[in-house]
Amino acid sequence: VFEAMLIPIYFMIGAFGGPQRRGAAVKFLLFSLAGGLVMLVAVIALFLQGPGGAEGFLTANLTGLALTTNVERLLFVGFFLAFAIKAPMFPVHTWLLDAAQQAPAGTSTLLVGVLDKVGTFGMLTLCIPLFPSASAWAAPTIVVLAVVSVIYGALLALGQMDLMRLIAYTSVSHFGVMILGIFAFSQTSIAGASFYMLGHGLATGLLFLTAGMVIARHPQRSQRIADFGGLQRTTPIIAGVFLLGGLATLSLPGLAPFVGEIMVLIGAFGAYPAAVIVSAVVVVLAALYILLTYQRMFTGPEQEHLTGLPDMVGREKWVVAPLVAALLVLGFYPRPALDLVEAPADVTVSTIALEGSAS
Repeated sequence: VFEAMLIPIYFMIGAFGGPQRRGAAVKFLLFSLAGGLVMLVAVIALFLQGPGGAEGFLTANLTGLALTTNVERLLFVGFFLAFAIKAPMFPVHTWLLDAAQQAPAGTSTLLVGVLDKVGTFGMLTLCIPLFPSASAWAAPTIVVLAVVSVIYGALLALGQMDLMRLIAYTSVSHFGVMILGIFAFSQTSIAGASFYMLGHGLATGLLFLTAGMVIARHPQRSQRIADFGGLQRTTPIIAGVFLLGGLATLSLPGLAPFVGEIMVLIGAFGAYPAAVIVSAVVVVLAALYILLTYQRMFTGPEQEHLTGLPDMVGREKWVVAPLVAALLVLGFYPRPALDLVEAPADVTVSTIALEGSAS
């Protein structure tokens, strides 16, 4: 399943994407296959360390194995590399930028909103339970890389001229926050990271979809931010929905991503205060790249070639309505979703604590 998901996305990018779609599709495939092959070697090696037999690949039978320190660390690196590429995490993130820029808006939504979460989900459900000691050993390095992802993604987003590439860089930054929460090993930060996966998928999906609507209305289907302006006069609904998605992306209170992000920052502060302070400061950069993009595209004088563009039609409203509703509902009442992630977070923290007491 981990590799099977690559096939439809490869063809969706390569067949329906932009001018450089083939290169972007191949880059996406090569990065993901490279990580998957490394993990395959680690999976086989872990199987050989386990009880074997028909049920030798069950996670329950592979948890708590008496692995030597070096073997456990090598196996952890094999798993983690594949998930870091999928996440995507600095410095193995570059495939996402080209893929998001060249892919159709719907494919980018599926890619960042759903498929990339396999990376952070795998870190939570495989890396930590199977290799708790190695996870604790690697955590400081991973946290540093996560903070670099947060800063790097935000700074590069500020300088982007391509709208889809900008949204991709914001995702690199936000995935850094999720990974920080996972490897801070507190119940609050892990539950927050899990909730943030959901909130980020909703917010970024909304941004990609509304960006695609704007690009589809441009006479040349341009993705350059400078080619737009004054759209809030002709397409006020699209402008409003784009702004809502942007505010959700920067974790405005009252919207779903805020709940996850604040839980990560609060939960991780005890273990990594410096990392949390730096990540919190980057929230200001998020406000800059979202609000400046909105200002350049939707405010100011209306450009002549954009006069009379149609606003969001009924079919498009039905597409974005569930995302808008979910962002608002989970922003004000997150308890149903938090109930689903808090118990697994407790189990993860207990696993690390048991390993620490045993060592």
